[in-house]
Amino acid sequence: MAKLTKELFISALKEMSLLEIKELLDGLKEEFGIDPNALAVASAGPSNAPEAEEKTEFTVVMKNFGKNRLPVIKVIREITGLGLLDADKFIKVPDQKVKENVSKALAEDIKAKLEQAGAVIELQ
Repeated sequence: MAKLTKELFISALKEMSLLEIKELLDGLKEEFGIDPNALAVASAGPSNAPEAEEKTEFTVVMKNFGKNRLPVIKVIREITGLGLLDADKFIKVPDQKVKENVSKALAEDIKAKLEQAGAVIELQ
């Protein structure tokens, strides 16, 4: 028997009626255990995957206050409204959350102010 190429197979499919194609699919399912519906889902792949939503809320985390804590204390007081002693205690805690669930613009603004004062900041 001559080898059936992909082109010949497609050409033969074009000439078949819908009933004949359905019978062919049923035969493939019986003979090889191939479910045409599963193939359609598998071949769709990542294009059907939901797109990741862009993050809208951020947490500003101060990793450490850097070399000089006084400018950082001033900015922390401005941002949080803490008193001098509370702000001093606040900055001494590593990985301190400065603000939680804020917009991207506000988070970047806070980050810029604190980095300018010398702190090491991370947005989460």
